[in-house]
Amino acid sequence: MRGGLWQLGQSITRRLANGGDKKAVARRCFATESELKKTVLYDFHVAHGGKMVPFAGWSMPIQYKDSIMDSTLNCRQNGSLFDVSHMCGLSLKGKDVVSFLEKLVIADVAALAHGTGTLTVFTNEKGGAIDDSVITKVTDDHLYLVVNAGCRDKDLAHIEEHMKAFKAKGGDVSWHIHDERSLLALQGPLAAPVLQHLTKEDLSKLYFGEFRVLDINGSQCFLTRTGYTGEDGFEISVPSEHGVELAKALLEKSEGKIRLTGLGARDSLRLEAGLCLYGNDLEQHITPIEAGLTWAIGKRRRAEGGFLGADVILKQLADGPSIRRVGFISSGPPPRSHSEIQDEGGNNIGEVTSGGFSPCLKKNIAIGYVKSGLHKAGTKVKIIIRGKQNEGVVTKMPFVPTKYYKPS
Repeated sequence: MRGGLWQLGQSITRRLANGGDKKAVARRCFATESELKKTVLYDFHVAHGGKMVPFAGWSMPIQYKDSIMDSTLNCRQNGSLFDVSHMCGLSLKGKDVVSFLEKLVIADVAALAHGTGTLTVFTNEKGGAIDDSVITKVTDDHLYLVVNAGCRDKDLAHIEEHMKAFKAKGGDVSWHIHDERSLLALQGPLAAPVLQHLTKEDLSKLYFGEFRVLDINGSQCFLTRTGYTGEDGFEISVPSEHGVELAKALLEKSEGKIRLTGLGARDSLRLEAGLCLYGNDLEQHITPIEAGLTWAIGKRRRAEGGFLGADVILKQLADGPSIRRVGFISSGPPPRSHSEIQDEGGNNIGEVTSGGFSPCLKKNIAIGYVKSGLHKAGTKVKIIIRGKQNEGVVTKMPFVPTKYYKPS
């Protein structure tokens, strides 16, 4: 997941458009086509003009026949359907499941109402982020979570190691990895009205962050009102044998307004929404406080701790972190991951972690880390791109207003 999907998409698209060497592209992404896993929608993507690229061990569509810019704008205006089946969904069950997971994440899982979820972070002993994840409390003894594709192996090994120790002490917890299911993300203003055609559940009563198990298009699905674009929308976990059928039905009911959308536009959408990409904006050496995710640490957890790295994180809560994640708008070429950030005197104060051109704002936007004290909106900076200084200014995020569906 390093380097930004936008940058990956642009370089691959240019190389393929120019008749470039597909083998070289595969080498660039550290896998050959034969080694890559394929989602159940792979043939569906190819049939619809999907440009398939290696990503986190999977062959995934970076874009379709339209440009990444057009796909981004269409998501905001109408809607997008993403195949995100490469991500890993799993269920944790048992009477002690809440106390078990609270040892590994910063969220107040116990305080979640049934059928609600939250973004959280798995932390290590130094308070760094192993991964970010959306977790849902289905019931008191059933938690459902989705972890990033690129972090799957280390996440599952981490959970399993701690689960064995927990069970050895008499704790009641088990897990199931939902490899039998596929995951679709339906995002944008038409997401709810289109999905409503395929379920009897009244979606107007399902708010951002809420979860249901319900019938969609004739199959039992896990439905979460969430997403990674800043728009209203849903993530739908569907039995894999019904994945293509559901994708077809959603596109058909939208009458062509919702489009299949690839990872390139997914990256520009999440960047406009100011959301972290693990491997870019979150890493094992970055704490939730530094990443601006303090809000994800429950009040009780701030008082009690009890999760890995709590001593480091709670100290940062009290004293403040030395670096902070911020947004930027800049001139010149679009900033990229690892671009140096300087103050007006030319002193190094940090680096960009994600950046690109915003299709909605028609401006360069970026996310990065700077020294505390230089993180306030309006602070002028220099961003170094190809050895040249470019004007930049610290900007509040999200860059594009979010449209999550919440009670009025």
